Amino acid sequence: MLINTILLSCHDEIYYGNLLEDRIMERIKTCAWWPSWRKAVIEYCHSCDRLQKANKDSGKRFGLMLHIQEPSTQWEVVHMDWVNALPPGGDKSYNACPVIVNRYRKTPIFLPFHQDDTAMDTALLIWNRVISDTGLFKNIISDRGAKFKSAL
Repeated sequence: MLINTILLSCHDEIYYGNLLEDRIMERIKTCAWWPSWRKAVIEYCHSCDRLQKANKDSGKRFGLMLHIQEPSTQWEVVHMDWVNALPPGGDKSYNACPVIVNRYRKTPIFLPFHQDDTAMDTALLIWNRVISDTGLFKNIISDRGAKFKSAL
């Protein structure tokens, strides 16, 4: 009965939140001891419905990271990312900047951009201002940002 009270106070108290096994063990270690107390903590945590829901896997597992081969020519592989929420600048009040970096020579290209432009606007800008000068890229490394979540 006392064990359940200790577990309840160390795990479910609003002040401490719904702690994980290792945190509960640290708290109990400072204030109580009984035979096989670690086993009791683990069993208590595994029986906690809130803890199981919070630690549940959501979605697919991530795959293994792939090795990025060094490019053999310029503009074969590029890194692409966006810098957003910039102060408006220029005659058209640009407030964002796509950054395209040539992986071979590490040369960046910064383009003026509007933060609320669509994926089609982004694609046209890159096509007209970069690909027309450099040729098509073999690989684009990007974080799959919000720009490409539209209907493209």
